[in-house]
Amino acid sequence: MKRKEKKPVRHGTTNILLYKGYIGSVNFSLDDEIFWGKIEHINDLITFESDNAHELKDAFEGAIDEYLAFCDEKNIQPEKPFKGSFNIRLSAEVHRLAFIKAKQERISLNKFIETTLAKELTT
Repeated sequence: MKRKEKKPVRHGTTNILLYKGYIGSVNFSLDDEIFWGKIEHINDLITFESDNAHELKDAFEGAIDEYLAFCDEKNIQPEKPFKGSFNIRLSAEVHRLAFIKAKQERISLNKFIETTLAKELTT
């Protein structure tokens, strides 16, 4: 009889875990036969692992809680995964068209890109 296990939070086609604003990757090692992951988009290296998918979520949440407790104990500010700023690469033509559209709407290029992304991500 096959054992049915709960799956991590699923978004689109990528398995990710979400907890307290942090994002964890989900991976499986065939060699070691374990599930493992790491906290994404921060400089500190925080990893977690489990023998099964169901317990991986608990390991992820435990790693976040331990990280936050460590930061609190040492009186340091924990890293946040997203600060609201990132660099993007565009073709020269797309950059030009976006600039023109932003000027026509009398907003900054940053505001135009933010508004356009927000529309795409909320529809």
